Amino acid sequence: MKKIVAFIPVRGGSKSIPLKNIKIMAGKPLVYWAIKAANECKYIDKIYVSTDSEKISYVVNTFGFEKAEVIQRSEKVSTDTASTESVMLEFAENYDFDDVILIQATSPLLSSDDLSGGIKLYTQDNTDSVLSVVRQKRFIWNINDDGIGTPLNYDCLSRPRRQEFDGFLVENGAFYITSKERLLKTKCRISGITKPYEMDSSTYFEIDEPSDWLIIEQQLKERLLRNKNEIIPQIKMFLMDCDGVLTDGGMYYSENGDELKRFNTTDGMGIKLLKETGVIVGIITGEKRELNKRRAKKLNVDILEQGVADKLSVVKSLCKEYHISINNVLYIGDDVNDLEVIESVGFGCSVANGQNIVKKAAKYVTKKRGGEGAVREIIDYIMKEK
Repeated sequence: MKKIVAFIPVRGGSKSIPLKNIKIMAGKPLVYWAIKAANECKYIDKIYVSTDSEKISYVVNTFGFEKAEVIQRSEKVSTDTASTESVMLEFAENYDFDDVILIQATSPLLSSDDLSGGIKLYTQDNTDSVLSVVRQKRFIWNINDDGIGTPLNYDCLSRPRRQEFDGFLVENGAFYITSKERLLKTKCRISGITKPYEMDSSTYFEIDEPSDWLIIEQQLKERLLRNKNEIIPQIKMFLMDCDGVLTDGGMYYSENGDELKRFNTTDGMGIKLLKETGVIVGIITGEKRELNKRRAKKLNVDILEQGVADKLSVVKSLCKEYHISINNVLYIGDDVNDLEVIESVGFGCSVANGQNIVKKAAKYVTKKRGGEGAVREIIDYIMKEK
């Protein structure tokens, strides 16, 4: 079977927008979106992110995408005048693959569906290369040396209506597909019989100038808002805070001064059903209480981490221990000390009684409050989607 790899060049020396490849775009570093699209494409076996920047390398490695690997490019192909082809050729001479998809980090609106569609087109008979395009319905003119204009794609005496006008196809720079053999032979990202894969017209812009950034970021935010509750990654690890999530957040005391907490039995049954599907379940809490330990034992969870100040570091450590990508982790929280984790995992959730800043960052907010079956609600939701 042929090995298809994605190649994403991200140089650190951008002039128009310094370090633009890791500048925050819609809550994530710009390059995150390109890697995410490639990682979610089932036809791509491996993702190579090529950079000359230690800072970019560090940021990319924090993403935790299972298919992605950061590789260093030489100084020779890291100059302002070095072409993308020169970087691709250096890569092709040193790595094993059959076909390569060049993906531009400056096209964050690229989706895994676009990549899958492009690859399917590429595998058709009589196809040597594929490139992404968008359709533009604009009338093009040319001006000669005398300043006289001539229409190139329509008859001005019979001006077509928009719905009757096919327009023309423009490269949007999102991706290009070719074989290693052709790349090394022609020294070009596309060659031979080339077929265009048409993407949505909204993906026309590439990020080259600050004005492009503003336009694309707004489009990406709108897309994320539409898809907020629709896209659930495969959940392999289910983690949650305790107080305010498994409990109602209240602190109860008996006349003897015993500390009490209120848990919900339906959450317990949900956790039992989830564990039966093979999902790892755990509790990460800033508190350190014997009550939490007893409840965790009763729930038979796989993980209990108490007295945790830096929850994200613990989550990353658990991902490494269990060989799970952070994108396959679900986390439920309610307060600001959960925010960083909720923003980093594949599916961050908040309970209905969570802080507003937490609910805003979450991909799913429960209808129920913590301690009133909120955990069970999320478990039912993801199991239904599965």
